Amino acid sequence: DVTEIEEEEAQAKQEEQIMKEQELSNLLHEKRYLKALGLAISLDRPHTVLMVVKAILKETDGRKHLEENIARLRKDQKEAVLTFLVTWNTNTRNCHEAQAVIETLLKHEAPDSLLQYSGIKSAVESLLPYT
Repeated sequence: DVTEIEEEEAQAKQEEQIMKEQELSNLLHEKRYLKALGLAISLDRPHTVLMVVKAILKETDGRKHLEENIARLRKDQKEAVLTFLVTWNTNTRNCHEAQAVIETLLKHEAPDSLLQYSGIKSAVESLLPYT
């Protein structure tokens, strides 16, 4: 009977999820945005990533800080942010943040590098009507 083992594993995963949520909240409170972005991306939380981007942009020199944080993300994290911002861009409340991230990616990534992103073609096709 493996029911007890499965329940323990589910409990451990739930506890780990709660710990990560708390860590994310602490990172945002401490304004450690790069780690907060990385954690929100790893948790696959587009709305939380958006909230981090909004918090960065509210800071003094927010655009500069956004560029610094986005530039320091790994390629897979940038790909995830790209897929998130396609959805953000379709909503007028979030389009400014999406456009700020797009601008940052276009400024700091070489065209050849951007073409290597998975899903770049569909992302561009989705962004064009709203941009």
